[in-house]
Amino acid sequence: MRVLDYLPYAVTGWIFLVGVYGLVTSRNLVHAVGCLAVTQSSTYVLLLAVGYRDGGTAPVFTDIPTGSRVVDPVVQALTLTDVVVGATVTALLLALVVQVEKRHGTVDPDELSELQG
Repeated sequence: MRVLDYLPYAVTGWIFLVGVYGLVTSRNLVHAVGCLAVTQSSTYVLLLAVGYRDGGTAPVFTDIPTGSRVVDPVVQALTLTDVVVGATVTALLLALVVQVEKRHGTVDPDELSELQG
């Protein structure tokens, strides 16, 4: 295996670590939601790296000869589903941040003393 074969996995790990670092050091709930979205975007790169085939074509089987190398269409569908779920979760979390700001007047997690147990 070549070193470049591991590059997508290294990029996935780097994106994940950047998102987690931002999430841990965040002092703003909107920033935390953005960092969570970055963390989830690492799964897109991972899924696409898993489904990639060197020399593969699009998985449209009407115009290619039998036995041709194609990329995995299931992984592409999972990636698209992951994007939709990520957008939905981000929208929901941002709506919750808006409600927290309306109720408590701040988006700083340290100032939300009513939420501490």
